[in-house]
Amino acid sequence: MAAEHPVPTPATAPGDQTRIHNIGYRSYDGPRLGRAYARLSLYSQSLRGAYGLGRSAKSKVLPMLLFVVMCVPAAIMVAVAVATKAKELPVDYTRYAIIMQAVISLYVASQAPQSVSRDLRFKTVPLYFSRPIETADYVRAKFAALASALFVLTAAPLLVLYIGALLAKLDLTDQTKGFAQGLVSVALLSLLFAGIGLVIASVTPRRGFGIAAVIAVLTISYGAVSTLQAIADVQGSGGSIAWIGLFSPITLIDGVQSAFLGANSSFPGGVGPSDTEGVVYVLVGLGLIAACYGLLVRRYKKVGL
Repeated sequence: MAAEHPVPTPATAPGDQTRIHNIGYRSYDGPRLGRAYARLSLYSQSLRGAYGLGRSAKSKVLPMLLFVVMCVPAAIMVAVAVATKAKELPVDYTRYAIIMQAVISLYVASQAPQSVSRDLRFKTVPLYFSRPIETADYVRAKFAALASALFVLTAAPLLVLYIGALLAKLDLTDQTKGFAQGLVSVALLSLLFAGIGLVIASVTPRRGFGIAAVIAVLTISYGAVSTLQAIADVQGSGGSIAWIGLFSPITLIDGVQSAFLGANSSFPGGVGPSDTEGVVYVLVGLGLIAACYGLLVRRYKKVGL
């Protein structure tokens, strides 16, 4: 019986196996919204992320908890003022943020790294700049988003105090003036803290390191300045107290509002900077904000290469 031999099939060249599949991709023919829309979208996303909106439930816990912690003391003060028919609020509008500065610092430390560290860690910054968005657009959006989130955090308890003062039938003119002064103060505080927090957080892609660094800078600077001011007061060097206050963000804001917003100073002796020294405080504060913006732009120009 004859054996059957398989017929060899001719080898096919690699090019013969090429196939073109139409999977339905089409070119985009809709409107091109440009840089302004991209910047606004990045701002909106970053602002929502600062309170955990659009993210997991775990991400909402800390920012929402800190927001509640900021507002609860104000609500208690309002309740006491209404119940006792007090003639004035227990705390001035300009003093509230200074008293609650530890909560504000913790919020900055937790949310500044969240805003920028993930982009650095996952190397997504160059992807942003591959679109019609430039380095300055990215920095402005992140800066404005964190400053807005801080303003919401610090202005909300002032609004609670203001509404409570009106319910307690306190003088409308005085309360409106104090409320406006408080808003100006926390607006400057929000810009300054946002800039400092973002600059520190942009140095490292590790969120934990960023949190620790922000807390260290804000806490240590305030503790060191307060200690030096107390020593100067004890030694009778009252003239140096105001100048020492330039070296901490909290005391810097305290000096500005005590010089120009009629606030009571928390400096030793209760004496804030003079008008001339207050001008220096304002210039230093605005200079720090501008310096933080410039440092962020330079940082992200290098990262985006």
